[in-house]
Amino acid sequence: MTEKKVLIITYYWPPSGGSGVQRWLKLVKYLPQFGCKPYVFTPENPAFAIRDESLLKDVPPEAEVIKLPIWEPYDAFFKMSGWFGRKKSARPTDLVASAGPRSLFQKISTWVRGNMLIPDPRIFWVRPAARYLHKYLKEHNIPTIITTGPPHSMHLIGRRLKRKNPNLTWIADFRDPWSEWGLLDSLMSGSFARNQHRRLERCVLKEADKVITVTPFYVRQFEHLGQRRVQLLTNGFDTDDFREVQVRPTENFVIRHVGIINEKNNPRPFMQAVKVLMEEDAVFRERVRIEFTGEVHPQFRAFVTADPVLSGISLFMGNVPHKELMSLYGQSSLLLVVLTGYKDAEGYLPGKLFEYLATGLPVLGVGPEHGDAAVMLNATGAGAMIDDKNPAAIKAFILNVFRHWQQGELKAATGNGHLLYSRKELARSVAAMLEPGTGNHK
Repeated sequence: MTEKKVLIITYYWPPSGGSGVQRWLKLVKYLPQFGCKPYVFTPENPAFAIRDESLLKDVPPEAEVIKLPIWEPYDAFFKMSGWFGRKKSARPTDLVASAGPRSLFQKISTWVRGNMLIPDPRIFWVRPAARYLHKYLKEHNIPTIITTGPPHSMHLIGRRLKRKNPNLTWIADFRDPWSEWGLLDSLMSGSFARNQHRRLERCVLKEADKVITVTPFYVRQFEHLGQRRVQLLTNGFDTDDFREVQVRPTENFVIRHVGIINEKNNPRPFMQAVKVLMEEDAVFRERVRIEFTGEVHPQFRAFVTADPVLSGISLFMGNVPHKELMSLYGQSSLLLVVLTGYKDAEGYLPGKLFEYLATGLPVLGVGPEHGDAAVMLNATGAGAMIDDKNPAAIKAFILNVFRHWQQGELKAATGNGHLLYSRKELARSVAAMLEPGTGNHK
């Protein structure tokens, strides 16, 4: 069998941590099992916020990782912050993506980020990366590239390479929307910037040989924007990560939320429902604990800590290495996902939801009851999505799981449906895309 060579162009790669790195790290891990030779092109010095050295173990020996230095404007913002009397931060990216009330400098830097750095601050890497890769692809006889965004500048590298070599097969992977992304609202993007985003997005959708994205909602959205076929490739979970996860009886009933709580999503309705349930059920009040594993927006943290009831049962753990997260799953009783507040929340399938499925624990989602996440939870029997305006149903779901927990019944009633989302099976789908004659351009 002829080895299929493919180059993945991604900003996020270990030791970068967080959700952005998981998709292609895990796919690259399994691609060699399906006759593929993966090459990965990534920045040598990226300005990522979360570091996770434990992910390096998932990079297969067959993968060749190519790194090229990148210049990003965060250092310039970082130095300029002193002119405005701002205390320097250990994380320069915070100067643009602020949390809580914004200072004058933060407002200016956010406006610059949203209106002048289009599509994102990695735009300065596009030309040197394309120049380097044009030669590299020819030298190594690599016929296919995959660009994954955000950051969507990665797609512009693909566009340049495709224009230089029309025989190159280019697959554009959208992990999030582009012109319809709710982040543009937070970045104060004006009409000129939004028009530029739409123009660049149309070029990518028109010129890529194949377009893939992560949810059925986004498939429909990109098909409408690009007037072309778009293929679904969901996120998933790595079965290897969960081989040693053991859900054990715990002293307390632990509701765990994994991942970021930003200024968009709103867990407050869930927290209020828990508070009312505590008032109604004394046993529940004594045993419930809520643990937030990952970054939490300061305003939500302040909301919790200001409430004597909620603060007494809540723990903010911050970011943890992915390996450590596996152990924490085993110390959980109910897993929480909150989609309330996101733009187009009915089309949002966060990566953590797939890992939730792999644990076998019950899952409570707070958000649209008829969106993509609801369909997946219903199909697998793992849990339910409940509208945030229905606190009675939220309380009833929590109480039902709590009663089962009291009886030592820790597992959700899942079948084998969740195995469709294993990273290995998804890598098989990617390998099939690399076969000649599987294009979806028209």
